[in-house]
Parts: sequence; structure tokens; C-alpha cells
Amino acid sequence: MKTEKKTFSPAWKHSTQPRKQRVYLYTAPLHHKQKLLHVHLAPALRQKYGKRNLQVRKGDKVRVLRGQFAKREATVERVDLLHGKIFAEGITIVKKDGTKIPCPLRAPQLMLVSLVLEDQRRKKKLESKEQKTPKKKTKP
Repeated sequence: MKTEKKTFSPAWKHSTQPRKQRVYLYTAPLHHKQKLLHVHLAPALRQKYGKRNLQVRKGDKVRVLRGQFAKREATVERVDLLHGKIFAEGITIVKKDGTKIPCPLRAPQLMLVSLVLEDQRRKKKLESKEQKTPKKKTKP
């Protein structure tokens, strides 16, 4: 009988089996899970900062791209790093008994519309990328 691997391996590359992909996500340490919570930037922010995606934070404004809440904009109120979920203001599910609970969102479902730049480290990181001009591809 084969036993399931319970420890995280940084040498593991990929598998086509969903079972192994789930085990990889569940057993990954927090600094690996943090990279999975990067959200695409809106086109205007992408052009301004020269970056494609950025770590989502509490206070950032996001647009939902997929699901029943598509095209709605909300402010992030909580980021659950352990489970890889993002909770935004006003995006709630109404249960049968009438109570409202916040709806968990995944990072690929969102796009960052505006950023909170109170953190000096985050601001400095964005400004350093902003100064570098992206290379333009030339056709031969």
C-alpha cells in the first residue's frame, strides 16, 4: 500500500494529477503560498509601474473578474494567506437563514484597480520598477 507524501518539497516541479497539485498547495509553506496571492494589475497601473502583478493587501481596491460577483469593485478587508482566499467589502453570500457571510475569492478572479501605498517598502519597490523602462521588442 502506497502512503501519501505529507511534507513539502521545493524540488517538486509539476504534475498533471490534481491530487498531487492539491497536496503541493496544502503542504506549501507560507512564503510559497504568498506568491500565489499575487493579483493582476489594471492596464493603467501596469503601464505606470511596469509590473504585471502585485501582492494583494488589506485596503487595496479590486475588481472581480469571474463568478457571480463579476464586474463589481470592492475594497479588500482581509487576506487569508493560509487558505489562499481574499475577502472584500460588500461581497457576501446570503445563507438560507438570512445571515450574510463574506464570500471568499481567489487571486485569479481579481484585478487590482487602486493600491494602498502607506507601506514604505511596497512604495519603494514599485518606484524602483517604475524607473526602469520596459524593453520594446523590435521586428527584424
